[in-house]
Amino acid sequence: MKPIDFKGSNCNYAESQDEYLTLPAYKHGDDSGAVSSCWKFSILERIKILFTGKVYLTLLTFNKPLTPQLLQVYSPVDDE
Repeated sequence: MKPIDFKGSNCNYAESQDEYLTLPAYKHGDDSGAVSSCWKFSILERIKILFTGKVYLTLLTFNKPLTPQLLQVYSPVDDE
């Protein structure tokens, strides 16, 4: 799976960092500090999800407190 640009994205994280993929994102601009990104599955990943119904989320916290996470299938920006 890889991060992809999407309608409504308004920033890019790690754009100049070779060790990371560029992360197109939408900064919500509210008090929550929410940032949303969009990810696309490969064909093999889609088949795996179809049969298992599972997706794993790994967060790099660098030993800092975990922040709230929300994994969803609906766009937080518009009615895609």
